[in-house]
Formats: sequence, structure tokens, C-alpha cells
Amino acid sequence: MNKTCNCGILGLGSSFPEKVLTNHDLEKMVDTSDEWIIKRTGISERRVLDEDMPTYKLGVEAAKKALADAKVNPEEVDLIIVTTETPDYLSPSMSCLIQSEIGATRAAAFDLNAACSGFIYGLSVANQFIKSGFYKYVLLVGCEGLSKVVDWKDRNTCVLFGDGSGAALLGPVEEGYGIITTYTGADGEMGKNLTIPCCYIASRDIEARGGEAKRTLWMDGSEVFKFAVKIMEHATIKVLEDTGLSMDDIKVIMPHQANIRILEGAAKRLNIPNDKVFSNLHKYGNISSASIPVGLDEAYRQNLFSKGDNLILVGFGGGLTWGSAVIRWNK
Repeated sequence: MNKTCNCGILGLGSSFPEKVLTNHDLEKMVDTSDEWIIKRTGISERRVLDEDMPTYKLGVEAAKKALADAKVNPEEVDLIIVTTETPDYLSPSMSCLIQSEIGATRAAAFDLNAACSGFIYGLSVANQFIKSGFYKYVLLVGCEGLSKVVDWKDRNTCVLFGDGSGAALLGPVEEGYGIITTYTGADGEMGKNLTIPCCYIASRDIEARGGEAKRTLWMDGSEVFKFAVKIMEHATIKVLEDTGLSMDDIKVIMPHQANIRILEGAAKRLNIPNDKVFSNLHKYGNISSASIPVGLDEAYRQNLFSKGDNLILVGFGGGLTWGSAVIRWNK
């Protein structure tokens, strides 16, 4: 076991399906319009997998890019954590499928499901392994194929979601940099407001789906919206208080990309300009646990932050769950 050390992000990568589904395409599939979708969500298009394409393949590509960015070989990875709520199989895990494809033969592997908050949960877990010296390199992959679980007849939800993967290679960094703090939480009593049945479906969930036992995503949008705006404010303030930082010390807030009205509502409650809150959901829609690592990858390559800048990551989603983190960028 090695000595204790700070944990930070050494490499980033993203991957998406080739197929683009625009709002105009959706107009031909369901009773909606481009204007309606943009006004209520901020989404213009999303990427969707072909039916015969497994979701884990996106994770493989994102993982390879993150390893290349970090200049670390797959054989050096100690642990792979995949955050997902849309696994291709219940067994084997997505992490084992990705481990096999990338040749990370030394790595332990498991999946973690905290829905859209998954990347923050995974970050917290990886941080403990690396800070303690138990592992040196942890590959964290958010990998989601939500097009496979949405009800394409439900105009309230099918317009929101897309497919994609974002990966981060975590490892030791110099003192004073990397993950400063993380915060996670859950409210299971609220879980009934966003469900994706698997091996069992309750009568309440059948009723919510119009009397059909569909294994598709269902959401009470109004309840989830109210929860998301409040919890994004709470989780952001919590990590600021834990670190003694002020909002003026933060370069970028990187939130889960769910709905532009949620992001703008939270910015208003936090009394910060909208442009301090990163958003790319107009291109990808809601890609659940993949949205934060994808956003980090994109923002980093756009030079929106640099070494020494403080970032807040904040997620919220099914469960209902939430999480936030402060990172002092080390690259």
C-alpha cells in the first residue's frame, strides 16, 4: 500500500453515437415541435444508438481516449467503475465488458447506479481508494444509452434524453490540487417520481404508464424539476461551506445537463450569471451520469479553465439522488 496522496483527474474522454436525432425528426414521431422543445428544455438535438449497437461500446471509446489523454496504459489501471442506469446486461457488468475490450487485465471492476448523480458518487468512491493509497489509477466511466429505455410515445420524456459516454482517469496529483471535497445524498421517498422498472414492476408504476407494464422510463416532470432546482442550490452551497470558498473563487460550475430551465433557475437562486454554469445540453440532451464527464472534457478542450482553477461539479437524478464536488484543476 502506498502513502496517502491527493486524487485528481489525469485524463478525459468522450464518445457518442453517430446518429443525430433533431427536434424536427421528433416532430415526425410524436406530437411535439422544435419550438416547444427548445422553449421548455433548451435541447435542439441528441445522439441515439442504433438498435444493434450496445451501450458499453461508447464507454470503451471514451475510456481509451481518457487513458490516451493521461498517457497511462490500460494494464496500469487498478479499478474500473462504470456509472450507469442503462446497462446492456445485469451480468456481466458494464465495467467488466469495458475491462475486456480495453485490455485492463489488472483492474478490478464494478458498476454503480446513482442515476444522473452517478459520476459524483463514482468520484467520491475513487477518491477514497486513491487518497488511501490502496489504488493508484481508477478509470471512472459514465456510460448511458437512454434511448433504449425511453417511451417514444411519451412526448413529455422522449424529447429529453440521449446517449453518450464520458470517462475520467483518476490518479495521484500534487498537494493542493485535485478533489478538495465531495458531498452525496439521497431521498428514497422521492424515488417514485422517476422510475425505470427491470425485473419487477409495481401496480403503481403500471398505472403511471397508462395501464401497460412497460419497462420504460417514466417521470413526474413537475416534481423532479422542483427537486432539482432546490437540490442544485443546496449541494453547491454545501461544498462551498465545507471548503471555505466563496462563489467568487469558482471558475466554472459543471452541472448535470437535464433542462436549461433547471440550470437557469439554480443560477438565479445562487445569484450568479448563467454563463458561469456550463451547458451543452442543446447538443446532447440529458445523458444522465455521462453528462458531467462529457461537459468536463468539452470545457477543458475549450480552455474554459486551467491549472489552479476551482470547479464545482453538481448532479441530481433518479433515486432521488444528488452529489457535488469541488475540484482544483491539476492539468
